[in-house]
Amino acid sequence: MSEPTVSCYLCAHSCDRIRELAEPKTAACANAPSCGQESTIWERPPLVNFGLPSDRLLKLAEPKKCHPAYLQQRPRQSSEWPVSPAAMNYKATPWIRKLAQPKVLHPEFQPAREVPTQVTNVLARLSSRLQCLAGPRVMKATSCYENIYPEAVIRPVSKLAQETTASPRTLELAMAKRLHPDFVPMRGGEWPVTQAAKQAVATPRLVELAQPCKRPPMSFAQFNPDAFTVKETAKRAICSPRIKELAQPIKR
Repeated sequence: MSEPTVSCYLCAHSCDRIRELAEPKTAACANAPSCGQESTIWERPPLVNFGLPSDRLLKLAEPKKCHPAYLQQRPRQSSEWPVSPAAMNYKATPWIRKLAQPKVLHPEFQPAREVPTQVTNVLARLSSRLQCLAGPRVMKATSCYENIYPEAVIRPVSKLAQETTASPRTLELAMAKRLHPDFVPMRGGEWPVTQAAKQAVATPRLVELAQPCKRPPMSFAQFNPDAFTVKETAKRAICSPRIKELAQPIKR
């Protein structure tokens, strides 16, 4: 059995049932939602409502004018200043019009001249030799070596260097530097305490010197009016000739 071709479908005619099913489905009024769930799509208003705005809308669209008290007390940095009607209707005098004219150049003024001399070397062209010499010098990196295979050493050593024998002088220079015979190493963080130091008893003088210096706190000193008074003995003190000599300024 042969399959139908495309031309057979193009020449086919639809029946009445197919045409009826092909019609779009119309929404019935009974299917419209209720209880405040109406459709959000509104009907399009007529084109008359899209005309010019009314006088009321134009009046409300005007910007709010500033209060007169603000215009008088606003700072000088403001870019807007009220202009009085007298200043707007003022007619400039001939002298003011003359001063308003831009300054005219002097009759003998001459603009800047061009440089009459021409540098001929500006038009010169570099030769290939000069361009080659002007390039940076390429230095070959000697700290890196290209290995032929991954197992090769990073820095290859020649066979002669591997088979050579060091001289006595080379062996002597290769030895590490020795420490001085009297060298004393650094003492560690912990060291044993002798038995005599453990059984030592401090003298009364050491106990007296070990006591901290007692000074009144500053919170008490600021309430004491006599905290910074000068003693009478200090007032009667007389400087020695040496102190007077040292107190003199250096003369240069």
